[in-house]
Amino acid sequence: MIQVLKAGATEAEKTEADRKVRQTVESILEDIAARGDAAVRELSAKFDKWEPESFRLRADEIKALIDSLPQQVIDDIAFAQAQIRRFAEAQKAALQDIEVETLPGIRLGHKNIPVNSVGCYVPGGRYPMVASAHMSVLTAKVAGVKRVIACTPPLNGVPPAATVAAMHMGGADEIYLLGGIQAVAAMGLGTETIAGVDMLVGPGNAYVAEAKRQLFGRVGIDLLAGPTETLNIADDTSDVEMCATDLLGQAEHGPTSPAVLLTTSKRIAEGIQAEIDRQLKVLPTADIAGVAWRDYGQVILCDTDEELLSEADRIASEHVQVLTKNPRWFLDRMTNYGALFLGKETNVAYGDKVIGTNHTLPTKRAARYTGGLWVGKFLKTVTYQEVSPEATAMIGEYCSRLCAIENFAGHKEQADLRVRRYGGKNSSVPA
Repeated sequence: MIQVLKAGATEAEKTEADRKVRQTVESILEDIAARGDAAVRELSAKFDKWEPESFRLRADEIKALIDSLPQQVIDDIAFAQAQIRRFAEAQKAALQDIEVETLPGIRLGHKNIPVNSVGCYVPGGRYPMVASAHMSVLTAKVAGVKRVIACTPPLNGVPPAATVAAMHMGGADEIYLLGGIQAVAAMGLGTETIAGVDMLVGPGNAYVAEAKRQLFGRVGIDLLAGPTETLNIADDTSDVEMCATDLLGQAEHGPTSPAVLLTTSKRIAEGIQAEIDRQLKVLPTADIAGVAWRDYGQVILCDTDEELLSEADRIASEHVQVLTKNPRWFLDRMTNYGALFLGKETNVAYGDKVIGTNHTLPTKRAARYTGGLWVGKFLKTVTYQEVSPEATAMIGEYCSRLCAIENFAGHKEQADLRVRRYGGKNSSVPA
């Protein structure tokens, strides 16, 4: 039996919050579309208290910011990017162009062509999200994107040096100190000083995710990566301290970040709240993590592994930590998740920051139908065909008859023309 011991926010509450965000974003996008740079400047001044002469950082400004960092920071960024590059290159190597002869004289193929220009949003605000620069900028460059621009907000009125360093080291062609809806809109719509892009990628808060959603169609997007989610699957081989640590480690992202404990252990289910309360007393980000747990945290007690599996697939969480005796049992059976973290030795923070997999992942149950950002998201798989004269005479007759079934006279004539021209004396299509 599945028991919900602690429930999070209701669907009605989430829907109302989404409605307010949607209305705010819609009006801001309309303003930026109409007034361009002027609107972007006003919004930056209003939300970030930031109104520089130019939002784009010059090469000397980038160098100065990088030079201001300790060498250890530079080395650590380089290490993380080496892991992410290595995995992205391996993923790209698995994507092959193909060409096959499906019938004599008929050659079909596909090519993987990089998107020409990409805008990467790197969140800031309370947390300078250095790792998001690796995940978007670097991965786009591994894919072969020609122009990669990146935006991040100032941190308390100051450029976030480590984030800028990560953008530059990842290969960004243009770096802008600009945040929020205005950054996403400027990249997606283009302004007088920022040339628009073909695709927007990167995580962000609810407003950034909604801006991407509303711009989708005018530009491509990676996915709607909203507030961070985490799901911990635990059995009696786990312990309360680790479960609480891993839940709060992701709840600190923001006050609307869901953190869910899914367990067959009554001991852990009944002890989790006291342990979370204990950790919140010493956690520096307790003001955020505590609110997220209070409003969006859940505890679900199951009887069997099969129930854990069905609930995990129903929840379809962005991050899933499997803290069980046999974590690969879930790897073999789970179908809905953004990323799996198998065993007590790994955790979501590794994936977020350094281990090599991409941390931009599906939220709000989107894991039911999509994976996260990866090198393949920046590639368009496009097809082509080439047909010999003999083959066009043959395939054209089939096409002609199939077009006639659908009453597509113009389509039929395209096929008939080839049959008449290349079919010779054996053609069954009238000249």
